[in-house]
Amino acid sequence: MLTKFETKSNRVKGLSFHGKRPWILASLHSGVIQLWDYRIGTLIDKFDEHDGPVRGVHFHNSQPLFVSGGDDYKIKVWNYKLHRCLFTLLGHLDYIRTRTLSYQPLWIRLSGFGIFGAMKKKAGSPADDILRLGQMNTDFFGGVDAVVKYVLEGHDRGVNWASFHLTLPLIVSGADDRQVKIWRMNDTKAWEVDTLRGHLNNVSCVLFHARQEIIVSNSEDKSIRVWDSTKRTVIQSFRREHDRFWILASHPEVNLLAAGHDSGMMVFKLERERPAFSGSGDLLYYVKERFLRFYDYSTQKDTQVIPFRRPGSSSLNQGPKTLSYSPTENAVLICSDIDGGSYELFIVPKDSFSRGDTVQEAKRGAGGSAFFVARNRFAVLEKSSNQVLVKNLKNEIVKKIAIPVVTDAIFYAGTGNLLCRGEDRLIIFDLQQRLVLGDLQTSLVRYVVWSTDMESIALLSKHSVIIADKKLVQRCTLHETIRVKSGAWDENGVFIYTTLTHIKYCLPNGDSGIIRTLDVPLYITKIFGNTIFCLDRDGNIRPIIIDSTEYIFKLALLRKRHDHVMSMIRNSALCGQAMIAYLQNKGFPEVALHFVKDERTRFNLALESGSIQTAVDSAKEIDEKDHWYRLGVEALRQGNAGIVEYAYQRTKNFERLSFLYLLTGKLDKLSKMMKIAETQNDIMGQFHNALYLGNIQERVKVLENAGHVPLAYITASVHGLHDVAGRLAAELGDSIPSLPEGRSASLLVPPSPILSGGDWPLLRVTKGIFEGGLDNAHEEYEEAADADWGEDLDIVDVENLQNGDISMVLEDDEVLEENDEGGWEYEDLELPPDVDTPKAATNARASIFVAPTTGMPVTQIWVQKSSLAAEHAAAGNFDTAMHLLSRQLGIRNFTPLKTIFTDLHMGSHTYLRAFTSAPVISIAVERGWSESASPNVRGPPALVFNFSQLEEKLKAGYKATTAGKLTEALRHFLGILQTIPLIVVETRREVDEVKELIIIAKEYVLGLQMELKRRELKDIDPVRQQELAAYFTHCNLQVPHLRLALMTAMSVCYKAGNLSTAANFSRRLLETNPTNENQARTARQVLQAAERNMKDTSQLNYDFRNRFVVCGATYVPIYRGQKNVSCPYCGSHFVPPQEGQLCNVCDLSVVGSDASGLLCSPLHVR
Repeated sequence: MLTKFETKSNRVKGLSFHGKRPWILASLHSGVIQLWDYRIGTLIDKFDEHDGPVRGVHFHNSQPLFVSGGDDYKIKVWNYKLHRCLFTLLGHLDYIRTRTLSYQPLWIRLSGFGIFGAMKKKAGSPADDILRLGQMNTDFFGGVDAVVKYVLEGHDRGVNWASFHLTLPLIVSGADDRQVKIWRMNDTKAWEVDTLRGHLNNVSCVLFHARQEIIVSNSEDKSIRVWDSTKRTVIQSFRREHDRFWILASHPEVNLLAAGHDSGMMVFKLERERPAFSGSGDLLYYVKERFLRFYDYSTQKDTQVIPFRRPGSSSLNQGPKTLSYSPTENAVLICSDIDGGSYELFIVPKDSFSRGDTVQEAKRGAGGSAFFVARNRFAVLEKSSNQVLVKNLKNEIVKKIAIPVVTDAIFYAGTGNLLCRGEDRLIIFDLQQRLVLGDLQTSLVRYVVWSTDMESIALLSKHSVIIADKKLVQRCTLHETIRVKSGAWDENGVFIYTTLTHIKYCLPNGDSGIIRTLDVPLYITKIFGNTIFCLDRDGNIRPIIIDSTEYIFKLALLRKRHDHVMSMIRNSALCGQAMIAYLQNKGFPEVALHFVKDERTRFNLALESGSIQTAVDSAKEIDEKDHWYRLGVEALRQGNAGIVEYAYQRTKNFERLSFLYLLTGKLDKLSKMMKIAETQNDIMGQFHNALYLGNIQERVKVLENAGHVPLAYITASVHGLHDVAGRLAAELGDSIPSLPEGRSASLLVPPSPILSGGDWPLLRVTKGIFEGGLDNAHEEYEEAADADWGEDLDIVDVENLQNGDISMVLEDDEVLEENDEGGWEYEDLELPPDVDTPKAATNARASIFVAPTTGMPVTQIWVQKSSLAAEHAAAGNFDTAMHLLSRQLGIRNFTPLKTIFTDLHMGSHTYLRAFTSAPVISIAVERGWSESASPNVRGPPALVFNFSQLEEKLKAGYKATTAGKLTEALRHFLGILQTIPLIVVETRREVDEVKELIIIAKEYVLGLQMELKRRELKDIDPVRQQELAAYFTHCNLQVPHLRLALMTAMSVCYKAGNLSTAANFSRRLLETNPTNENQARTARQVLQAAERNMKDTSQLNYDFRNRFVVCGATYVPIYRGQKNVSCPYCGSHFVPPQEGQLCNVCDLSVVGSDASGLLCSPLHVR
């Protein structure tokens, strides 16, 4: 049984597959009807109107309807698109057991206890169209009573289910007598053919399989049985531990079954349908209907090669599973699950290609996986011994090779190599040298597809595709919501794969997309250009023509084949929001411009790509204030003052325009802006413009007209306008404001700009491949400030205008002409006519600066060359450093490592200051650098943490422990644990010392945590206090510290009256030969006192006779033989409920998580 989907719910009493969509209805004992998508495993909808169990449900063949019947005697017709019940049919007097919708006209057939009925719904109101039983009988049976044609007698107890064969005159039934009976009928009679016995309880449901000669039944004995309908024997049975089965359903078109049980339902199929195939060059070998066939792609000729017999087997799923082909020897290796896994070797004779009728005796052997690894050698996996057997074409063992990892399947990996699949990893194993060439941590891989050049590999799992290179270095991973079925590489290095419903592509960088949809699942065998050759589940070759333009275009962008991209833009019909979004995300908005006709989208893309000219054209078409404002912001960012001025003019943003004129030094236009502000009665604008110009008279005038005469007086007095100040003083009279004494006034005038008028100086570089190469309509923009923009403010002389008369200024089309007189006068030079001055080439390379190509930063080299988390952190690549630590040590809490990461990064760089206005230059510091080293060879980063520092911390921790400063000691040991993941050592001896240091620090951290916890419980919980003191003595401590722990435990237990336990601690203390005479004397006294009365007044959770470890979270003993989980980094032990929690000892890793182990030396990487 191959389970495809399973749900958890109340008891399922009815099931129905949808004919076209991947949907299934499940009616529950609770009265709810669920609609599931079994392909992606999601609940689509619920229908809840029945009172009590719903025993039957059925989809309509073509309409969006289904019918249900339940224990409330009601039949309900539902529309799943409207999510509601259309109408309810009444008339039954007992539970409705089953129901069926016919299709033309819309009939409902149903059965209950003692009633068989039918009702017809006409094309009118549902409430008015329910016909009573008499009219229904007339419609359905032609006006006469129903006549019983056959009475089938044979069951001893109640019949629960009966169903017809789809094509043959057969009936199968199941009953409470635990039997399944087969009946045959003709025009005159029906009789019992055979009885199938084997169920141990009531048979709930039974039906004929739609495609195979088998019968499927389920029962309340918690089993599903599959019967051979010709041999009348059980082929296979499937059993659940706690759930009784109630209902079966068969898909009308697809080879799927469903079964409902006490705790839900399951969708399954009995046999795998993927055909076994293998290709070589232009040939494809595959198995179809017990024949080995080959297909020639070049001629599209399909030929039967040889038939082969399968040994008799009473089990399902025994067909060919994999096929391997050796083209030089014309040998075929077919693997199947017969006898727990076996293979068959065929040598295909040359003359059999024409006839294909010779039955050849195959060479057989046991083995779950078998593949050719050389011209005349094949490898067979022997799971029992975890060995690979290399055999020749005579089926003789040539050699046996042990595999370094536990392997459950092998795949081809090139001549002499095997791909071995373990529980959670995949390795490439060299059979000759017996070396592991590559290793990849991954979930269960089902299929492997190599590229033609054997440089890339695709690993197909149930719901994912992993792309890696030939050394199993992962490049990208794709995740799918529905099952991945097959795949193949095309000649461009793009991986094309199929799911249940789509053909998709995957580019080398991980970008993916849909090529087309599929009606039925297909298995890709070969790709030639735009033609994909596939096998369907019936073993038929199906060539499919696809449109590869999209992924070829994306691949050309990825590989920077810009000429190809330009050609495709001109000649291909690429379009769509998905393509535009892709180009935006990948940093090609200038390319996306060529696909867009909508002006708003073109405007956004032009701003993103910096194409200011295109943005101006789009803004003119849109002509909205918001777009002009955004254009002005982008033009200002680029320093294009002309376009900024034009955008501000179009939006009449006079404040920004005045400030722009101030920055660009256009004081003449600034003075005209002041006149415009005056005509608009904009006092603040007039004052600001006067302030920008340094025009004191105008500022005094504005203040006086605005009624601020004291301010006008102060301004005139300070700036030396005594005539104006006297006139204003006369107006003020006695209210003249006083000026501060001893203060010297200064003229407030903005500084003159260094550059006046033009755009910002820009670095001239060669145009990009997409800038102007496709659109020659736009010339390069030059001197925008002096160009005619169509609509200008045309700031003219406004001195004679009345206040408020701004319309004349904004609508006048005359432009001021420059004075024709003046300027420099040049004398005409009388040059000889033969002197010809060549024009400078506009595209001369000397006039264009091409920016040099950026080299690879040293930090990037560090990241590429190293798998050590410390060196990634030193390079500043914290994300990959955390990923490495998570994979190697299961670390999830990186908060304690934040300062260490920062120190590593800062410590591996030095910083130089060039000059004041330039940014600081960062220089990477390399470990072990010398003057004799080659400048082209980069060493690893210098690290601020080393092993000697950890040794000093260890000594400090020991000293603090001896002195009783337990909090300080805990800080030292915890710091050691949290620094070791980012330590790098050079020798194997240091690697061993680091691992030993982890154990030491872990023991002290756990012990000190328990001791501090014990001190918190003093005088609160004496029993727990004694237990923690006892557990502390079982930590692996230095002898002086162990003596202190034993003294503490002995004292606590003695004071609490647990003399027997105290005597144990005193004996252990004396066995350490304490050098302190006070400790020895106290221990002997306690031992003597305890021997008089060897009793404990309180029961402790402590048995010193049974070896144990202490849980790092709950501080309880875990005795030998009890289940426990451990921290993947520090190795602390925990009780099973702590799995998935953060380790309390190291405060870094997740308890029970998978990890590959500590990596702290370049020796590990090598």
